[in-house]
Amino acid sequence: QVQLVESGGGLVQPGDSLRLSCAASGLSFRRYTMAWFRQAPGKEREFVAVTSQRTGSTFYADSVKGRFTISRDNAKNTVTLQMNNLKPDDSAVYYCAADERIIVSQMRVWSQYDYWGQGTQVTVSR
Repeated sequence: QVQLVESGGGLVQPGDSLRLSCAASGLSFRRYTMAWFRQAPGKEREFVAVTSQRTGSTFYADSVKGRFTISRDNAKNTVTLQMNNLKPDDSAVYYCAADERIIVSQMRVWSQYDYWGQGTQVTVSR
């Protein structure tokens, strides 16, 4: 049974940093593409970042490029999202997602991922 458990969310001020973690179990982690998506109230779920061990690909949404960094630790079965210089528009529930066979052209599409965590809330506000 695949489980993804996110942690690290919270309430921060603009310009602050947060580090989100996703602990994965029940899968051969190094074979999986791992991604972060987010969803704000009233908005569609949107792509944030992705890392694929299998293809060597790492991509970011334009809105977070240069501020967010995705990384993975295959020994610990974890993927992290380091978020710097946070802005109010970054406020959302952040979800970890995993898929074994997703192709590069589909990595930004949330519906293509098989497994999801429960999400962690990030709020950026004064």
